[in-house]
Amino acid sequence: MLMRTDPFRELDRLAQQLTGSGTWTRPSAMPMDAYREGDEYVVAFDVPGVSPEAIDIDVERNMLTVRAERRPAVKADDVQMDLSERPLGVFSRQIVLADTLDTEHITADYDAGVLTLRIPIAERAKPRRITIGRESSRKQISG
Repeated sequence: MLMRTDPFRELDRLAQQLTGSGTWTRPSAMPMDAYREGDEYVVAFDVPGVSPEAIDIDVERNMLTVRAERRPAVKADDVQMDLSERPLGVFSRQIVLADTLDTEHITADYDAGVLTLRIPIAERAKPRRITIGRESSRKQISG
């Protein structure tokens, strides 16, 4: 088997081994994208290799917490691991949501290792047009 040597990747792997993977007390961060799409705020998290049952999503007031745990695949006793680069452990991300978002109606979808949350923008935060009323008679202030 031919292997290409990358000294920086080896340093990254060594640093990860020294610092350890995420644990429940010290989870690793998960990458995410966040953007507005129409009347929704969309947040997408990369959690490849994690089953949907191993993902927890909590909202308390305006704090959104997403936790995911990737465990090692079940291996037979006679399997010897030669290379392990995929991180295992717990991944977590906390986001402070604006008061303008409707946290009561968050939806979550999981497809191809991407967890996508859609958070509707609250009605009170949507732009609206204010009409100007006309007064039919002029009032004069006398002093």
